[in-house]
Amino acid sequence: MVEKLDLTSLPSTFRPKKEKAKKTFADYRFTAQTVDENEAVVEAAGGVKRLAIKVLDERSSGIYVCVAEPGENGGPAKTQSVILLKRKDSNTLLKGRESWREFTACPVVGGSDSTTSSYGY
Repeated sequence: MVEKLDLTSLPSTFRPKKEKAKKTFADYRFTAQTVDENEAVVEAAGGVKRLAIKVLDERSSGIYVCVAEPGENGGPAKTQSVILLKRKDSNTLLKGRESWREFTACPVVGGSDSTTSSYGY
């Protein structure tokens, strides 16, 4: 999943500054620190950014993942959100968008791309 993810489609909290012709973790020189069937931790060159991605639920509509920027020295996440990953067919990259679906394993922490006002509308 990590190598097939369009990093530029993630909310701005998690993605690096967009650069022409770069889309994947490899393009942005992120390396996998740990990878297993349901979870991956990737880190940018020089350790300037680190992301943890954990699969929460797989459905025909897409894959719900928890994307988090881990805190310092294993502390609580700085930011964390549920992201829905989808793709048009098996030859395209997975595109992510923030999901309003909640999972107890991934409480929302930190900023959001939401444009709603503090009054909720």
